[in-house]
Amino acid sequence: MNTKVRLYKVYQRSRPGRIFRLGLLILFLASSLFAGTPMRASAMGTTTYTGNIDGADYLIEVPEHWNGTLLLYSHGIVPPGFPNPARNVGNPATGAYLLSQGYALAGSSYKSTGWAIEDALVDQMALLDEFNHLVGEPHRTIAWGHSMGGMVTAGLIQEFPDHFDGALPMCGLLGGGVGNWNSELDRAFAFKTLFAPATDALQLVNITADPFANLGLAQQIRVQAQATPEGRARLALVAAFGPIPGWFDPSLPEPDRTDYAAQQEAKFNWLGIAFLPEFWWRAELEARAGGNPSWNTGLDYEKLLKRSGHYQQVKALYEQAGFSLKQDLETLEHAPRIAADPGAVEYLSQNIIFDGHIQIPVLTLHTTADGLVPVEHEQAYASVVRAAGQNYLLRQSYIHRAGHCNFTPAEEISALQALIQRLDMGKWKNLTHPHILNQAAEALGGDFNTSPPAFVRFTPGPFLRPFDLRSGTSPDSLSDIPLAGQPSDLTAEDSLLDK
Repeated sequence: MNTKVRLYKVYQRSRPGRIFRLGLLILFLASSLFAGTPMRASAMGTTTYTGNIDGADYLIEVPEHWNGTLLLYSHGIVPPGFPNPARNVGNPATGAYLLSQGYALAGSSYKSTGWAIEDALVDQMALLDEFNHLVGEPHRTIAWGHSMGGMVTAGLIQEFPDHFDGALPMCGLLGGGVGNWNSELDRAFAFKTLFAPATDALQLVNITADPFANLGLAQQIRVQAQATPEGRARLALVAAFGPIPGWFDPSLPEPDRTDYAAQQEAKFNWLGIAFLPEFWWRAELEARAGGNPSWNTGLDYEKLLKRSGHYQQVKALYEQAGFSLKQDLETLEHAPRIAADPGAVEYLSQNIIFDGHIQIPVLTLHTTADGLVPVEHEQAYASVVRAAGQNYLLRQSYIHRAGHCNFTPAEEISALQALIQRLDMGKWKNLTHPHILNQAAEALGGDFNTSPPAFVRFTPGPFLRPFDLRSGTSPDSLSDIPLAGQPSDLTAEDSLLDK
C-alpha cells in the first residue's frame, strides 16, 4: 500500500479524522473531485467511446437519439498519487438523466494530476477535435465542470470562445489561480505564525519536506488548538482570511449569525479540508510553477480581517477567551513576510486568471457555505465581468447549503436547463430566479431531489485577494505586482486592479 494512502487511513480512524472524513465525504460524493467515483453503466442505446489522446484518457457517451448538443465536462483536482480516470459528468444520476434527454457527454482525465490547468485546457480541446472525428460536429457545445473544473470551464471559454455556446462553471475557483493561492497562503501564514512560529518542520512555501507529512503536522496542531478557548479564537481568526464559512454539516441547519461557538466549530472542521491545498497540494503546484507563486508582502491583516465580514465573530471569541486580538494582529503585522517568485507568478497567471470578456452566456452555481472554494470567488468573477462590460451575459445562482459542490442532481439539471433556455431564447428574463429554479428542480421528482431544492437569493462578500487581467494587469507585465519583497499594501493592490 502507498505510504501516503496508509497514513491517510490511519488519520481517518482517529477522532479528528472522523470529522475530517465527514468533510471528505462531502467532497467525494457531492462533486467527484477526487478520482475513483464509479461511472454508471451506459444507458441502453448509448454509444460509448473511450481512448487516450497524448496521455489523457477520455470518455464519450452519445445517446441513440442525440439532440446535437455536447456537454464537455471538466473534473476537479485529483491529488498527486490518486487514480485519475476519465469522467464526463460529476454526478452519475445527472448524467443518466441528460443521456435520456438526448445530450452527448464527454470528458478528459487530463494527462496529469494536481494543478493540471495547463494540461486540462489542451486536453479538453483535443477531446473536442476527437468528438468531431468520431461522432460529428455538435450543433451546440456547452462547457461545464466542478471546482477546479469550474475554473477550467471558465478558462476554456476565455481562451477558445469560438468553440462554445454556453458555460456552467459550478463551485469554481473563479477568483483565478493567483488570488486563490494568495488566500491559501494568508490562512497558512496566520496559522503558523500564531500556533507554530518556531516549528521549521511546518512549511508554507518552497515545500521540500514530504507534503503529506507537512499536512499531518498542520492537522495535529489544529486539533490541539481546538482544545482551548484561546486556540479556538485564533482558529477563527485564521479562518477569516479565506474567508471560511461558519456552517459545515449540511444535515444541520445553518447556525444563527450570533451563535459564534457553533460557527467556530464549523470553521475548525472546514480548516481540516482547507489545509489539503495549503499544506499538501501546494508542493505539486510549486514544482509545476518552478517556485512559489504566492506573496503577502506589505499585506495588512487587520484590514483583511475587517473586510472579511467575520470581524465581529472573531472579536467576540477573543473577548470570551480573555485573549488580545490586537496583540495577535500585531504579531501578524510584524511577522516576516513571504515574497513570490516572478516566474512562478507568471506560470500561475497563465494557468489561469480571468479578463471578464466573456462572449457567450455563462451561469455559475455555488453553495453559500463552501469552505474549500469560498463563495466569494463568485464576487471576484462578477467584478471582472462587470468591469469588461459583459455582465449582461452572466448570471449567478446560489444553493443555501453547506458543502463543496454539494448540489443535488435536480439542482444541476435545472441550472443547465436554464442556461439552455437562455441560449434558445436569447434573453435571461427570469430564468435564474430562485423560485423558478426551485420549481424546475421539484418537477424532476424525488429520484433527483436527494435534498429539497435550495436555490436562494444571495450576495457573496468580497473576494479578499483579487488578481485578474483587467485594465492591463497581465502575466506579461508583472513588474508592478508586489514580488520578491517589493512593498505593497492592500489598498495599493486594489487600486492596481481598478486603474
